[in-house]
Amino acid sequence: MPNSRPRPRRGARSGAGAAGRDELVSRSLQSAEHCLGAQDFGTAYAHYLLVLSLAPELKDDVKETFQYTLFRWAEELDALSRTQDLLGCYEQALELFPDDEVICNSMGEHLFRMGFRDEAAGYFHKAVKLNPDFSDAKENFYRVANWLVERWHFIMLNDTKRNMIYNAAIQNAVCLGSKSVLDIGAGTGILSMFAKKAGAHSVYACELSKTMYELACDVVAANKMEAGIKLLHMKSLDIEIPKHIPERVSLVVTETVDAGLFGEGIVESLIHAWEHLLLQPKTRGENGNCEKYGKVIPASAVIFGMAVECAEIRRHHRVGTKNVAGICLPTNVKFQSPACSSVDAEETVEPYTTEKMSRVPGGYLALTECFQIMTVDFNNLQELKSLATKKPGKIGIPVIKEGILDAVVVWFVLQLDDEHSLSTSPSEETCWEQAIYPVHDLADYWIKPGDHVMMEVSCQDCYLRIQNISVFGSEHEVGAGKNFTQDKDLMSLGGEAELCNALANLQTSKPDAVEQTCILESTEIALLNNNLYHEGFKMAMRRVLSSLTPEKLCQAMDTQCQNEMSCGNEESNSEESIPEPFYVLDVSEGFSVLPLIAGTLGQVKPYSSVEKDQHRITLDLISEANHFPKETLEFWLRHVEDESAVLQRPKSDKLWSIIILDVIEPSGLIQQEIMEKAAISRCLLQSGGKIFPQYVLMFGLLVESQTLVEESAVQGTERTLGLNIAPFINQFQVHICKSGQVTAIPFWYHMYLDDEIRLDTSSDASHWKQAAVVLDNPIQVEMGEELVLNVQHHKSNVSITVKQ
Repeated sequence: MPNSRPRPRRGARSGAGAAGRDELVSRSLQSAEHCLGAQDFGTAYAHYLLVLSLAPELKDDVKETFQYTLFRWAEELDALSRTQDLLGCYEQALELFPDDEVICNSMGEHLFRMGFRDEAAGYFHKAVKLNPDFSDAKENFYRVANWLVERWHFIMLNDTKRNMIYNAAIQNAVCLGSKSVLDIGAGTGILSMFAKKAGAHSVYACELSKTMYELACDVVAANKMEAGIKLLHMKSLDIEIPKHIPERVSLVVTETVDAGLFGEGIVESLIHAWEHLLLQPKTRGENGNCEKYGKVIPASAVIFGMAVECAEIRRHHRVGTKNVAGICLPTNVKFQSPACSSVDAEETVEPYTTEKMSRVPGGYLALTECFQIMTVDFNNLQELKSLATKKPGKIGIPVIKEGILDAVVVWFVLQLDDEHSLSTSPSEETCWEQAIYPVHDLADYWIKPGDHVMMEVSCQDCYLRIQNISVFGSEHEVGAGKNFTQDKDLMSLGGEAELCNALANLQTSKPDAVEQTCILESTEIALLNNNLYHEGFKMAMRRVLSSLTPEKLCQAMDTQCQNEMSCGNEESNSEESIPEPFYVLDVSEGFSVLPLIAGTLGQVKPYSSVEKDQHRITLDLISEANHFPKETLEFWLRHVEDESAVLQRPKSDKLWSIIILDVIEPSGLIQQEIMEKAAISRCLLQSGGKIFPQYVLMFGLLVESQTLVEESAVQGTERTLGLNIAPFINQFQVHICKSGQVTAIPFWYHMYLDDEIRLDTSSDASHWKQAAVVLDNPIQVEMGEELVLNVQHHKSNVSITVKQ
């Protein structure tokens, strides 16, 4: 079917020509309507393109029908993976309707699904600008903003101490002669502007994210520095001299460090910078103008660690139960969070998660002293190169308190220059979180003074990796009196100690047992640990099935009577008298054992909608361990050709007894399109069947919390040392998914499985976080005053406004 825009011949449109044009337009409109009736959307789209190119005055008349045709044709192209044709159609449509917010939003949705998040954000942003009340576009923009402008940008820009120390270090370097500056990973451009204000002659800034690059352009222009700062939308690894910058620079400034220091690629980018973009470093003891030499801010870093007990980390990273509402979890199934995946895993993922340990629910207990893990000199090219190739180093740390070994917490001290440093320690008030390395695979997690925690440390794949964490008991001698044992000290333990440790960690299993490692998100592990959740569902499902059982028995008896009248074959009668099973469908997102729990409740045929092969294999192994017949559990998506049919019936003449919907996202927002799913579900239930949850109540609380304010928006110009950044980045404010101390309205839910059984998303055992609406302007209130809240919900977007 034609996709390209027809180009009519140009000429005088008078007399016969005009009449011919009108005739062609009329016929094309009729053809388009005929094609729509036949659901031939590609041809209908081509006819509408012809009509609108010949008769632009008809735009308003055919706009809605054209939109419908475009969207249906785009769905077909998407299903056929004809990506270029799909994008081409939207480009043609936007040439005709450049200010149509609906088409802009739809284009953004397709781009987002394809992984082009930066480009999608631009279209969502444009749609919101065109129509600020367009709920779909607003929700899409908030969601993509979460991907593109992460929460830490706001926290970082609000960190006055961090800004002042970076500014002071940059000022020092420029005053000492480093007049040409490259800012790697510029973000909003704040470090570039510090350099320009300090008197640098040439400032270059590179930023890979299109959204952040455009934001930096706006910020730099608003601060009247666009003439003095050259912004580049590219990776620093792709910068060439003289193509992009005229010559090597004397100073590189960067803050491309994450909680694990190396996770944003600082090592790779600085190796490239020293080899291609920076002047040669000044040798030790050498004097001379700094303009002739290269240097990096930050100059170096020291990484520290500490072993801790923390129940909150444990419940998110280690399955601590062997039985989930009557379902036994077999020993041949091993659950891990992504943070525990090895360096050999198919997908490269961060080997750690992050937490603000000073605010972690329930707190933590330090089981060892703080210990030094490694140092790195960012001004030493050879040291940077050796980091990625160096063999893992072994460290042994003595235990000072008894407790459960849950994780190794890691932070660092960033030495910007000889005078200025920043610490990301849990005891510091800083914008950084700490890196968390959860502990897995120990025979016994209880440790005590006299034990030593052993680990291997490396910088493979440009990530700080802490692996093979183990415990040596007090009966083994380990470097007496030392709290930091490196390779040679550990080797003194000898082969015997290593052998004993290996033997102690061996677990016996059946030789023919299938071993399965199942990677679950931390929220999925927390859910698996939540026994109240599963017991609640079990009780609610049992009640529904019990209420339906008399109906089933009547059906079976009617069937038996009919069979006895028709023939006297006893064997046939016994087969026919078996009642139909109850059909239970679980369409929860991610890993769920609810279908297996349903399978324990009698004659039930449960269907699971898990997508990942490893999750299906795991559920099969759990079924086998619980002695379920192989045909008990079905994986529903194998029977469904497309997502839109996910709620259809198991057979044309059967209806569901129970449908389990995933109503609340782990972030605390209502699931997108849940209302549509619920409406479809109601039509597919047998008489007396139920949807879980049956209803949801939303609760909120007015709180004062500076933390949430700082996580959602940059607070004026004072925090950014007089630079005007807030109005630009605050366009990307997001709905925060963690409670704190702010002027905001956190909200949570009570999910009612029936009138008595309730799940609370704010409970301590919950895998859900609480979302919050942060107010644009704090409201001063007095005791006894009343506030009026206007709450609106559209899909998963909750908006709350407050009136006094």
